[in-house]
Amino acid sequence: MTGVHCTRCGRPICPDCMHPAPVGYQCPECVAQARRGFRRASITLGGGSLTRALIVANVTVFVLTLVVSRVGAVTGRSGTLGLFRLGAMNPLAVAEGQYWRLVTAMFLHAGLLHLLLNMYGLWLFGSVIEGALGRGRFLAIYFASGVLASVTSLVFGDPRSVSVGASGAIFGLLGAWVAYNYRRRGSALAAANLRTAAVIVAVNLFLGFALPGIDNLAHLGGLVAGVVLGGLAESYGPRALRPLVQALGFAGLVAVAAALTAWRVAVLT
Repeated sequence: MTGVHCTRCGRPICPDCMHPAPVGYQCPECVAQARRGFRRASITLGGGSLTRALIVANVTVFVLTLVVSRVGAVTGRSGTLGLFRLGAMNPLAVAEGQYWRLVTAMFLHAGLLHLLLNMYGLWLFGSVIEGALGRGRFLAIYFASGVLASVTSLVFGDPRSVSVGASGAIFGLLGAWVAYNYRRRGSALAAANLRTAAVIVAVNLFLGFALPGIDNLAHLGGLVAGVVLGGLAESYGPRALRPLVQALGFAGLVAVAAALTAWRVAVLT
């Protein structure tokens, strides 16, 4: 028996079966699992079922927004007051107890271009994450990242701001894709995906700072949350302990979000 262990699962590896990794070696089972993950992601690039369902939900809400808002029905854009009434994220309203805005804001969009750009990002990253990690983990990452993006905007943003959009959750999916490929960075495909993701992040953050009306705080909050959640989705350590690590990690992020929200509400009130 060799003294070399797999850096992913911790099992001992025989000398003839070792696969070099960026740090240490991996066993044949973990290498095969990584390859299956990339194949699943490629197969579902056309859009997983939950990804399509979320796109339909966002489009449906946008149409309802246009119907409800007279301004939107005429111009194709929803007025700030109309968005606020429908559930846009506003720190002062959240401080009054309207915590549901941290979620409802994820399904509202300020205009057709805003919707189209976000839905393209959701189709692109939602497809690969749903295919690679499965429906349950994909949905958990999407909603947790979206809520944490709203919390970031709540805590650090202007109390008078009104923000909407699925971009925080979509940045979370991008962060999860970064974490997924970082674990497989010894692969040429994963390394290329990381470079592409870095360019996408840099361009979007630049546009967020250069153009008015973009909630970059939500983008950053969603991205960081997605990286952490993406790492937790596959977890770390021995296989037997990975479900526990996942549960504790997700619970820890929820606790941090709740604590930050409570602190901000106390400050605003």
